[in-house]
Amino acid sequence: MTLLERVRGDMLIAQRSGDEIRLGTVRFLLAQLHNREIEKRGAGKETKLSDEEVINIVKREIKKRKEAVELFKRGGREDLIKKEEEELKVLSLYVPAMMSREEIETIVNEIVVRGESDFSALIKEVMQKSGGRAEGRLAAEIIKEKMK
Repeated sequence: MTLLERVRGDMLIAQRSGDEIRLGTVRFLLAQLHNREIEKRGAGKETKLSDEEVINIVKREIKKRKEAVELFKRGGREDLIKKEEEELKVLSLYVPAMMSREEIETIVNEIVVRGESDFSALIKEVMQKSGGRAEGRLAAEIIKEKMK
């Protein structure tokens, strides 16, 4: 079963259970995935999305929700914070578990020991070694600390 099929199945489950947050989040995600399929068709490519493409779209949506939570915290909008956090929980079901700070630090230390000191090269290599499981903002923060 592909990840896209799993998302579609989860929408049906959410419809049957009456879980409005999950249903709305999954429907929005499916719309984003459908839009990506349309983009690929327009470019003359195979329209079927790979699991990696689905994960990238989910990660993009997760990033948007995290940014929204930060903005709502600054604005004191607790009602909206709760909604975004619930959507984050739903979206996080579709991506591999993110690496912890310690795991990212281990990767950074391995790279720095080899003598690499260029920030962009470091961040690129960390993301490659982590298989995309490292949060970019956290990886950048750790690299900046190590470069001081």
